[in-house]
Amino acid sequence: MRRFEFILYVFFYEVVFGLSVYGFGYFQAMPFSLLWSLILGAPAVVLLMNIKGKKLLPIVDGLLRVLYAIPFLVEYFIYMQFKELYDLNTIMNGAGGALTGFTSTIMGLIFSPLGILHLFLYSIPLSILIMDLKRKKYDYSQPEKQIKTATAVMIPVALVFNIIIIACIPSARNIVGNEYNYPKAVEAFGYMEGTALDVKALLFGSGGDFQNVKTPVHLQTSKPDESATGESDPNASLAPGESAPVPTPTPTHEPQVMDIDFTALSQKGGKIATLAQYCANVEPTYTNKMTGKFKGKNLIMITAEAFTAEAIDPELTPTLYRLATKGIQFTDSYVPATAGTTGGEFSHIFGLLPTSGGKSFTNMIDNGCTYFTMGQRLNAEGYFGQAFHNNDYKYYSRHKTHTKLGYNQGFMGIYNGMEKWVNYHQWPESDYDMFVGTCPLYLTQDHFNIYYMSVSGHSGYTRAGNAMSKKHWDETASLEGKASEAVRAYKACNMDLDQGLKYLVDRLEECGKADDTVICIVADHFPYGLDPDASPGNMPKLSELYGYEVKNYIQRDHNRIIMWCGSLEKEDPIVVDTPTTSLDILPTLMNLFGIKYDSRLLPGRDVFSDSMPLAFNLNYDWKTDLGTYLSAKGEFTPKDANTQIPEGYVQQVKSIVSNKIKYCKNMVGSDFFRQAVGDPNK
Repeated sequence: MRRFEFILYVFFYEVVFGLSVYGFGYFQAMPFSLLWSLILGAPAVVLLMNIKGKKLLPIVDGLLRVLYAIPFLVEYFIYMQFKELYDLNTIMNGAGGALTGFTSTIMGLIFSPLGILHLFLYSIPLSILIMDLKRKKYDYSQPEKQIKTATAVMIPVALVFNIIIIACIPSARNIVGNEYNYPKAVEAFGYMEGTALDVKALLFGSGGDFQNVKTPVHLQTSKPDESATGESDPNASLAPGESAPVPTPTPTHEPQVMDIDFTALSQKGGKIATLAQYCANVEPTYTNKMTGKFKGKNLIMITAEAFTAEAIDPELTPTLYRLATKGIQFTDSYVPATAGTTGGEFSHIFGLLPTSGGKSFTNMIDNGCTYFTMGQRLNAEGYFGQAFHNNDYKYYSRHKTHTKLGYNQGFMGIYNGMEKWVNYHQWPESDYDMFVGTCPLYLTQDHFNIYYMSVSGHSGYTRAGNAMSKKHWDETASLEGKASEAVRAYKACNMDLDQGLKYLVDRLEECGKADDTVICIVADHFPYGLDPDASPGNMPKLSELYGYEVKNYIQRDHNRIIMWCGSLEKEDPIVVDTPTTSLDILPTLMNLFGIKYDSRLLPGRDVFSDSMPLAFNLNYDWKTDLGTYLSAKGEFTPKDANTQIPEGYVQQVKSIVSNKIKYCKNMVGSDFFRQAVGDPNK
């Protein structure tokens, strides 16, 4: 029965996908791929066995070969463009806009050498069918009933074997259980099983239960000691008749909490109860010497497209260099790349990981969970607020989400106002033009709160194919012979962001508002467009840009958070050298702006608090001030040879990371924020 070949075709699709995305690292997933070829291929074989019409049989056979190939091709082309595997939520709710918005780019990928190669490979099973029909060698014979039954039995038998194998491998059990993550699941088990687990997560949830864990003693959050001043008795050296100086009051450090009745929330059951019980046991952070430092100042938040630390250059991007070195200096920062641009924006704005992929943004908006955003909090203080983007304003449904973030003047992009200043007949559009056009809209306001989503740094990184790279190519002449075209093009297109920032800072200084304005810049993701692949160990152009071989996701996602205010240039440098992440931006800004918030409700930290420095991603990798843990290898590497690791430390931090990811998964799909603190849109 040649009809059984269909199972081999399914396995062939999986192998092509796995090798294309992970290279030889895919072989670890091959046993699972083989089992799932049986699980998913056998139903098609059973169907074909029960079709008797000689005209209908080859038509159905051909359709099945095409239909089975399509999901692999779609995911592969998404990966080619975004260098991330997109789960079903993201494809259905986030990637749609991206794929239609980048039609020309996607078509370019499809008809690129790699695209054509994959179209050819995935068409091989259909080509075999066509050749068999032409040579009249197609098998129309009908199998015995016993063969049909045996084929059907393959499905549960393969499922049982799959479960047994997972049960025998601790790392596999973790991925299916407490450490589930779609890209991680695909890497470990292959595309078919990873997608099956994604469907299971959509229907029944994922991530297991919160773990009971005590914060490692070395890194416990504690209320600062207010009794120890370090000063001697002021009366000890007084001359006769001399009055003692008035002592400087010791600042009072208060917990960063709000009046939330977790007991009442716990009685509501379901996710709300689970989240309330978790938050009630989280140790809060405390106010500190930086609390309120930016109180009353203006804020300009910028999510910079594909930005990273190596875009900063004292010669090529002097304004970025100034802002990074003259403001608060974050020297060890990370931006987890999850769900592409919309995922990066989500983390920046909400302080959570986008565990529902492209649907995360709309989930939070639809559930009225926008209280903890800088837009809402400064809007409550009477600030003028507006959000801007120099691409299509409907992209990623921003016309529905960004209008509800608290910016009282709404959201503007191309086709609802931005086209007056930005030439949208080129790709990518100019950040400089966006800043020039929009600055006059708010610089005359007493207090303003502005959000920008930039686009000039977008891929592809070629001299001719990227309008911003072409625009600034001659200005990067110093890189001639020192950098590949892709890396030079990347640095060139980021010069447009730099020149836009120069215009902005110059205007702030001219109107006397630089000392009263905070500029916060963070990337949406690393520059994934540099390499046709972006799996660890297979990123030569990114490695060239970074100056070291990128072997894991922590290295890949290293970045530079920028937080600048003109007044900081008159002070001693403020350096944050512990691991920080984009999740830390929201609580840090709220502390700096003196905004009342509840630190127990945000998985990131105020970086000026005493809480544990922790950068982590949805792959369950993490980094603290003591070292780095890579989940794929199950290995912890101390910071250096002299670092002492407390007993049980690694397991404790693993549990903390698991809890934080579990919290994000439950939060993003619920209205917990609204029930805990209210909906500011109502």
